[in-house]
Amino acid sequence: MAKLLYIESSPRKTRAASIGVAGAFLDAYRAANPGDEVETWDLWGEPLPEFDGDTLDAKYQVLHGADHTPEQAAAWGLVVAACERFKAADKYLFGVPMWNFGVPYKFKHFVDVIAQPGLTFSFSPESGYSGLVTGKPAAVVYARGGEYSSSEQVMGYDLQKPYVELLLGFLGFTDVKGVLVEPTMGSPEDVKAMKTDAATRAAELAEGF
Repeated sequence: MAKLLYIESSPRKTRAASIGVAGAFLDAYRAANPGDEVETWDLWGEPLPEFDGDTLDAKYQVLHGADHTPEQAAAWGLVVAACERFKAADKYLFGVPMWNFGVPYKFKHFVDVIAQPGLTFSFSPESGYSGLVTGKPAAVVYARGGEYSSSEQVMGYDLQKPYVELLLGFLGFTDVKGVLVEPTMGSPEDVKAMKTDAATRAAELAEGF
C-alpha cells in the first residue's frame, strides 16, 4: 500500500479552481488505487511552526554543528516532525494557486519549514546541493486567473510554476507532472469548459500515477 500526500494551499475551498481540479485527480486516484492511503495537508487549516526566535536559532545551531538549548530543541522538534510527515509519503499532489504572480504565503511558509539541511537536502563542497526526497513522483495543479503559458512575454510574469518546479527539483524530485488551470477569469462558459478540461487531464494523470 502506498501513501499519497495532498498539499492544499488555497483558502477558498469550494470556490478554488486548484482544489476542484485536485479533487478530480484524487477521485480518479482512489478509484484506481483503492488500497492506498490519501492524506490531506491543509496549509490553511493546520498551523505551521513559526520560523523565528528559537526555531531560527536552532537552524543555525544545526548549520554550525552546535548543540541546542532546551528551548531550541523543542522548537526544532516541530520542524523535524513537519519534515518527517512530508517525507513519509510515497507520492505527492500539490494544489497551488497563483497569488501576485507567485505562490500563496502559506505555501511559502510551508517551503521554509520543510526545506531543511540534513532533512530534505544536503550540501557538500564537492558535489553541492543534493535533494534527499528521491524516487517519488509528484503532480502539481497550478491555477491562475490569467493566461501565462502562450508566449515568452506572458511567461515572464509566471513566478509560480517555475518556483514550484525549482523547489521540487532542489528537494530531489525528478518525476514532476503539472496540470494548468488557466485562465480562471473570463466568461462563465469559457471558464467552465476550461475547468472541465483541466479536471479531465488531472483524472487521466491520476489513473497511471
